[in-house]
Amino acid sequence: MNSVPRVAIRVTQRFDAPAARVFNAWLDPGFAGRWLFATAMRPVPSVKIDARAGGAFRFEDRRRGKPVVQAGRYLEIARPRRLAFTLSGRARVSVEIAPLEKGCELRLLHQNVPQEQADHVEGRWSGMLYGLATLVGGDNGR
Repeated sequence: MNSVPRVAIRVTQRFDAPAARVFNAWLDPGFAGRWLFATAMRPVPSVKIDARAGGAFRFEDRRRGKPVVQAGRYLEIARPRRLAFTLSGRARVSVEIAPLEKGCELRLLHQNVPQEQADHVEGRWSGMLYGLATLVGGDNGR
């Protein structure tokens, strides 16, 4: 049996924005397409979000002429503090948002990542969360 070693990725980001605004950015299709699975120069053109536990999401783009899809199901939605979802089948992503005196802090845990992809996945999440910070009102650092 060929078993690929899997790891968990943790990324933390602080925001100058209130927790509710940061939380809502994950579930609003128009807003999420500007940062989630996107790049600064290229928003995701097709985003479908059914924002409820058991609901699904689908981000669809084309890169180098080929379709790129990020899809999953919401496991938990507890406004404005917690969000959990599957991603591409086996992975699970949990997001915890804690209010601070000024703004909030987001802690992301991405479980079941193939070990050889860990650095890339961590870099993508760091980049996406930085992009989110610029959209919702500033970056307090990581």
